[in-house]
Amino acid sequence: MKRFVDIVVASVAILLLSPIFILVAYKVRKNLGAPIFFYQERPGENGKLFKMIKFRSMKNGVDQCGNPLPDELRITPFGQKLRSTSLDEMPQLFNVLKGDMSIVGPRPQMTEFLEHYTVDQMRRHEVKPGMTGLAQVSGRNNLSWEEKFDLDVQYVENHNILLDFKIMVKTVDVMLKREGINAPNQTVGSSRFTGSESQSSSIVK
Repeated sequence: MKRFVDIVVASVAILLLSPIFILVAYKVRKNLGAPIFFYQERPGENGKLFKMIKFRSMKNGVDQCGNPLPDELRITPFGQKLRSTSLDEMPQLFNVLKGDMSIVGPRPQMTEFLEHYTVDQMRRHEVKPGMTGLAQVSGRNNLSWEEKFDLDVQYVENHNILLDFKIMVKTVDVMLKREGINAPNQTVGSSRFTGSESQSSSIVK
């Protein structure tokens, strides 16, 4: 039933949002250049790695040695706006259709975070990762690392279709109100324990 809902919701969303997809793609190309998308490996269900797709929100700046510059030096006002509205996440609808992700589930974190998980926190990989989840509608980046993971495990233990629909509805409300976009004093580069995303050298052309 959950997979059926994922396919229906993702398909309808892609159809309805296609004009926005095209507009955002044009804006990314105009403001940041090519490529429009970036792909990054994330751990999914049972820890299996998959390539998550997003619209780019950073420039490809590097230092004299060819190493990517810190996130805060590569993010642009356009990229900040793209992230604050969550429009950069829209391409993940295709991850949902492919079966790598679900509409609702724990957000897929970066692979280097895995070494910091406790045994209990690893339970978040018992289900498919989601575009949105219980943590995202309960405070988003205003939550601590531990609070987010507690909510992820709580979702794993109690998930059902009714809860998924409640989270979907709440997600729309959170996005419209732009709640919990950044925690106090949080910078773009402070990604280790917040789960905010760095594009670094993972951009695939």
